[in-house]
Amino acid sequence: MNCPYCSAADTRVVNSRPSDEGASIRRRRECQSCSRRFTTYERTQLEPLMVLKRGGVRQAFNPDKLLRGLELAAEKRPVDAAELRSFAYSFEDEVSRPEISSEDIGRRAMAFLRPLDDVAYIRFASVYQDFDSVERFLEEIQACVKKDRLKGPHRNTEATTTLSNLRAGLV
Repeated sequence: MNCPYCSAADTRVVNSRPSDEGASIRRRRECQSCSRRFTTYERTQLEPLMVLKRGGVRQAFNPDKLLRGLELAAEKRPVDAAELRSFAYSFEDEVSRPEISSEDIGRRAMAFLRPLDDVAYIRFASVYQDFDSVERFLEEIQACVKKDRLKGPHRNTEATTTLSNLRAGLV
């Protein structure tokens, strides 16, 4: 296993333990060159889930890619990183067919983020749905506020505050 920091091939396993209820093994490794530590996961993979991209290309599903997108959306937000990791790494197990479209992955990720944090949801949606204007952001924020109002008292007033500031020209 190459070190993700210095690319050295000489790493050693410091600790191993079952993870994800025995579905994987979590290994803490240490690089012998730079002494930095990192975590790897080992999982059984019977046949890879294939992702059908918008351009028609097929590629194997990569949970790390999904996790990176979720982490970027949730950066500096009160979202538990373990929850993001769990969603990304269990995603493949939740899909019952051998192929999934990238659009379906995006929809599922948005449905996962929506109840967790409005701002993370909007960030992810803006990239996934390729927002091309401020008006498109406003529409999505208004939809979040409207859904929150239908649920009762605001669980996240940040979306409302952001919408008010946008309307007032403060943002």
